[in-house]
Amino acid sequence: QARFVESGGGWVQPGGSLKLSCVASGFPFSGAVMRWYRKAPGMEREYVASITSRGTFYSDSVRGRFTVFRDDDLNTMWLQMNNLKPDDTGVYFCTAEGINVWGQGTQVTVSS
Repeated sequence: QARFVESGGGWVQPGGSLKLSCVASGFPFSGAVMRWYRKAPGMEREYVASITSRGTFYSDSVRGRFTVFRDDDLNTMWLQMNNLKPDDTGVYFCTAEGINVWGQGTQVTVSS
């Protein structure tokens, strides 16, 4: 069964940086389309970024500030988040296309 374990969240001041990790298991990671989502308090879960064999893709709200990358040998994906803003606050989740399984997520809080 697919499983996702996110980590690396925390509290950071506006303008700061965090690097999130996603360790996946239970499915063929290599070549899988991997995605990051986030859920802010009182909001629906929203798409953040994805990484495929064709490249990386980002939502308009994070493009230019966030970078997604992966290591298929480690079954791991990362999200480097720079110049964080209060609107980036939320629980961040990773998942794979076609797999309706969610991990616990990791909390990111951006505030002064």
